[in-house]
Amino acid sequence: MAQQVKEQVSVNERVEDLLERLIFGGRWLLAPLYLGLMLSLLPLLYRFFHNFYELMLHMTDTDMHHITLSILELLDTVLLGNLIIIIIFAGYENFVSKINVAADAEDRPHWMGRVDYSGLKIKLIGSLVAISVIELLKDFMLEGEIDGKRESWRIGIHLTFVVSGVLFAVMDLIADKREAIDLSNEKEMLRMRKAE
Repeated sequence: MAQQVKEQVSVNERVEDLLERLIFGGRWLLAPLYLGLMLSLLPLLYRFFHNFYELMLHMTDTDMHHITLSILELLDTVLLGNLIIIIIFAGYENFVSKINVAADAEDRPHWMGRVDYSGLKIKLIGSLVAISVIELLKDFMLEGEIDGKRESWRIGIHLTFVVSGVLFAVMDLIADKREAIDLSNEKEMLRMRKAE
């Protein structure tokens, strides 16, 4: 009887181990998604250089207003590219695997490997706010009639991004303080147990 119980426990442990390995290995299903995001930079590159070419082609016969709008379009494209890179690096390192080939690289971004899921959310919302600001600025610089209803929606969406970013930051601050309190309580309990 005891032998059967031992065998059953051993089978259960093997099944549990196999299941846990499978679940843990499932994180690699995200890798093709990050590769796809990296490839999405190709249309951005094309768009950037196409807009840059148009800007250079017409710079002598265009006023400063249109040059500024063109540069804002370039900035918008660069910010979107930066956002994609942040998501690829931080997401891959948080959810799939560490990027070991960059461990000793001289030009490794200082934040790489230190941005957790919480920090990724803050960087994401910060980038969205910056992109939203540029889009609003471009709208206000365009000549002609401003569509009040459309602009009201865009300002509302921008303010939603800003408020969301502030709320994310506050929630992270509260969570960090809560974690520090919990760690302090655990250390105190361990100290008290050792003292007994």
